[in-house]
Amino acid sequence: MSQDAAGRRPGTPDGEGAVPEPVTRAGREGLQALLARPGKALIGLDFDGTLAPIVADPEQARAHPEAVPALAGLAPKVASVAVITGRPPEVAVRLGGFAGVSGLEHLVVLGHYGAERWDARTGEITAPPPHPGVAAARAELPGLLDGVGAAQGAWIEEKGRAVAVHTRRAAEPQTAFEALRDPLSELAARHGLIVEPGRLVLELRPPGMDKGVALREYAREIGAGCVLYAGDDLGDLPAFSAVDTLRSDGVPGLLVCSGSDEVTELRERADLVVDGPAGVVGLLRALARRTG
Repeated sequence: MSQDAAGRRPGTPDGEGAVPEPVTRAGREGLQALLARPGKALIGLDFDGTLAPIVADPEQARAHPEAVPALAGLAPKVASVAVITGRPPEVAVRLGGFAGVSGLEHLVVLGHYGAERWDARTGEITAPPPHPGVAAARAELPGLLDGVGAAQGAWIEEKGRAVAVHTRRAAEPQTAFEALRDPLSELAARHGLIVEPGRLVLELRPPGMDKGVALREYAREIGAGCVLYAGDDLGDLPAFSAVDTLRSDGVPGLLVCSGSDEVTELRERADLVVDGPAGVVGLLRALARRTG
């Protein structure tokens, strides 16, 4: 993305507390709609890489220290805040510190790409039965990893309704990632699953749900009048597409990329690029101030 004469990327705030200016007309219209009618706005947010910095061990991930205060300042002013993640909702709630926080009554966590929902008002999780293919694929994964020499150092993350293979700890992370693409795709297909690639991670999960489906269905459920979605990874592209679909249906939207040098596709499609989780926190704070 280009920079201006002052060295700022488009969308970078000029000063403390300013709301960044989107670089696209559709993004500016989405921001204007959000500021004009915040009570009809849905704020959709990825977790890892957006609210929480990416770390080598996903269990060590934690929301940015200012994320919860920023969300608590904005959530009462909008229709809803939805954290949409591939993680189980109870894990995202624990790592995010979302439970029992005053001001977050309008927050939901749509975990497993929307297959499960945690509601801050009740503290309850609603979920359908798990897909049997996940357990079958999980049982075969250790042998598969042993058989792919380049995958040495890759490890398995249990996610309940999904299972993921990470290569960030491997001696050559990208080589291991590429070596595992085809074998994991074949394993997933045998058990009625799909493979979702991410930042040095390949996730096997049931078909039919993604962040786009989750965002679109929830936006329609609550009657959102405008939608902001922020993400950082390939798994967020369906949510970007969902915002495009909502725009075509007359619902203004704003696409935000939590900047990453590992994934360029989101940066290219975003209306606004911010500097990782710290930039997302800054945006949330600025929106809370502008919406009174």
